[in-house]
Amino acid sequence: MKIYRFYGWKTADIKDEYGLTPRDYYDLLEKVWCADTCAPRMRDDWNPQNKTLGQCSITAFLMQDIYGGKVRGILRSGGNYHCFNDVDGCVFDLTSEQFGEEVLDYSDCPEQFREVHFAKEEKRLRYEYLRAKILEMRQEK
Repeated sequence: MKIYRFYGWKTADIKDEYGLTPRDYYDLLEKVWCADTCAPRMRDDWNPQNKTLGQCSITAFLMQDIYGGKVRGILRSGGNYHCFNDVDGCVFDLTSEQFGEEVLDYSDCPEQFREVHFAKEEKRLRYEYLRAKILEMRQEK
């Protein structure tokens, strides 16, 4: 079994209509995440060794499209939220490894809403690009 480093990888066994788990989507996303999909304020720090940097909200809302559930957020210094997924108690964070060894607290986190996050057009456009690429790759799988 492949070892993943994202939070919740061992228990993220939910499946979509194609039989794909969050681990399967992580494998697809690894091929798509890039500096262009990274949040602009973090782009200078993005690199291929830390592909998940600045990808949290667009990734979490994409997973919500696929699995349903809620996108929740961990308040970070500076007032931004780090987004992750909670699908009927199956909590996973495909972009958690961007924080290295830092341990995040996934308890009692407020729900996040795409209307708020996608009020920034650049974020909505990054999400739409990521979504199109992943849906295309899923069809090929």
